[in-house]
Amino acid sequence: MTTATAPVHATDQDRHAWVAPLIATILLVLLGPPALLFGGLSAMAGDSCGPDGCPSALTTSVTAIYATLGFGILVTLPALVASWALPWHRRWSALRAWLAALAVLPPLTVLVLVFTLPMP
Repeated sequence: MTTATAPVHATDQDRHAWVAPLIATILLVLLGPPALLFGGLSAMAGDSCGPDGCPSALTTSVTAIYATLGFGILVTLPALVASWALPWHRRWSALRAWLAALAVLPPLTVLVLVFTLPMP
């Protein structure tokens, strides 16, 4: 008993498979450098209160920013590469869109955390 597999037809190709990875790439080019710049400078938010006098909310936010900067590339780069590398068939379009959104999440999180830092 043999099982025949259905051939991949031209109609199974996703003509718009490039859209989600391209949008993610453009957003990363636009959001990545400011996230690195402002995230790196966020430690200076506690300069006025000294190392021991800063509120815990501020130190927690700065710690979260640096953790996201440090480990965000471990999420961003593989997700972006996978969104481009998935087969360009309709079957993979939802996963491709989710991976593209996941790739943009770390720099966006850093920017949100930086612009919502609590006052010292």
